[in-house]
Amino acid sequence: MSTSLQHLETVACDTASPYITLERPKWASLRADTPLTLTEDDLEHLRGINENVSLEEVEEIYLPMSRLLNLYVGATQDLFRATATFLGKPSPKVPYVIAIAGSVAVGKSTTARILQALLARWPNHPKVDLVTTDGFLHPNSVLEERDLMQRKGFPESYDLRALFDFVVKVKSGERGVKHTVYSHFTYDRVPDDYRVVDQPDVLIIEGLNVLQPGNPTDLPRSRRFLSDLFDFSIYVDADQEVIKRWYVERFLTFRRTAFRDPSAYFHRYASLSRQEATEVATEIWTSINELNLVENIQPTRERADLILTKSDDHYVEKVRLRKL
Repeated sequence: MSTSLQHLETVACDTASPYITLERPKWASLRADTPLTLTEDDLEHLRGINENVSLEEVEEIYLPMSRLLNLYVGATQDLFRATATFLGKPSPKVPYVIAIAGSVAVGKSTTARILQALLARWPNHPKVDLVTTDGFLHPNSVLEERDLMQRKGFPESYDLRALFDFVVKVKSGERGVKHTVYSHFTYDRVPDDYRVVDQPDVLIIEGLNVLQPGNPTDLPRSRRFLSDLFDFSIYVDADQEVIKRWYVERFLTFRRTAFRDPSAYFHRYASLSRQEATEVATEIWTSINELNLVENIQPTRERADLILTKSDDHYVEKVRLRKL
């Protein structure tokens, strides 16, 4: 094929795609004059296990993202004020809801924490709350009763109605909305422990299957889905083999740290040799996490407004932004 024909084919593909694909240098330039408001000490508390996210990464990837979202939040706030003016009523405080999805071990939690920290430093939306969908997993007792412990993290393991109702209440501007808390240490909900979301400017919801369209039978009172309540959504992506390696590396790190506590749910893995632990982690990945990724998580990628594609060192190499 000639060079000119290849160019025309590329343009045609780009035109047909619902996304604009931006390589890292181009995306980084969209930061404009957005100031870097995080320090190395701040970033140290935001990084996940085995994720060497640098300040350079924050500058080139997260600052443009925070600038884009600040513009979107501002536009939405203006729209609410315009509607309130038209109706002759005070403008309600309705949060801008951002969803972040992706596989286990892909780094979505770190993305959520960094984004929360950056967005909270913009003057027009200083109150930014972060909620993970882990708190809406059914308790282990329920999962065991339904024979779903090996399907934990799959869509059917969540209390979808409770999650939907929670987001509806927050999105409606309700005060003091409670949500349950999950402990990765005990691998279960924490009994009688709740967090409160009280009219934030921005709400970030992070979870494996947060972009799932859902099953209408789970919500008989409504044909709306959880994703209908999101103002913006992000999918953190990487090659499956790369994510598998990150998962195994994280498991080995936990084996030397958190698993050593006798009260930890996975304490039984602390005494394994490195080879044994690698084999166990690989089996868990293949039988549970990879299956969930292929069947449920990855198919929701194209529902996202923005897709971050990572290389094998957690370095975001390109960004896909949905065309409006």
